[in-house]
Amino acid sequence: MDRYARWNALLELLTDTGRVSVEDAADRLDVSQATIRRDFDQLAQQQMITRTRGGAVANGVSYDLPLRYKTAKHSAEKQRIGAAAAALVAPGMVVGLNGGTTTTEVARGLAVRPDLNSSADGAQLTVVTNALNIANELLVRSRMKIVVAGGVVRPQSFELVGPLGGALLREVTLDVALLGVDAIDVQLGAAAHHEGEASMNNLMVARAKRVVIIADSSKLGGHAFARICPIERVETLVTDSGADPATVQAFRDAGVNVVTA
Repeated sequence: MDRYARWNALLELLTDTGRVSVEDAADRLDVSQATIRRDFDQLAQQQMITRTRGGAVANGVSYDLPLRYKTAKHSAEKQRIGAAAAALVAPGMVVGLNGGTTTTEVARGLAVRPDLNSSADGAQLTVVTNALNIANELLVRSRMKIVVAGGVVRPQSFELVGPLGGALLREVTLDVALLGVDAIDVQLGAAAHHEGEASMNNLMVARAKRVVIIADSSKLGGHAFARICPIERVETLVTDSGADPATVQAFRDAGVNVVTA
């Protein structure tokens, strides 16, 4: 287990339990207590946790983990979801992509499709994104046209937020917006933890002909602070096969096309 995967596991453990001792964490992760002490010290320096005598307690910020700590969580499901969402894109489209680990997998799925990288007959794909890591992912792996919305960078997600990016998004038209979310619920709609990200995502929704929400099953039926859009605006939900059948049916009853990967 590498350092970031270990840190992710520790943060998830603290989110579930509120506090954990060095000894317990070492036993759970099968590493030395010295390693856990170093991990706790480094996480505390980043204000992700609070150190205590013999252990650590969770900070509220651990519910919105930085992107680099989220990568290991549900990674196999996210790869399948990313490939399934990328399959919904056709050559020549203008696609909106926000930030997140699942949409990063979508970007990778787009990058490996030769039909989306051809410039003949207008078949070249255009991707509009407010995420620096996704722009970089596509720039180094494809020949697509990449448009990056401006704004202030959120270190947690590498997303650009604020009025500078909003000015650009109001001037474009998207064939489809492929959006990762922190939560999606039949009654509450799609939502994000951070209001700035939700606002940028909402602008993509407003400029898109179709809206596709990309979320692993752990996010279905959940809630987050800031709403992105109501469920009526969502055409398709792409999730993993581990989703609860009753929850999936509820989305279908609400008129959402559900794709499971």
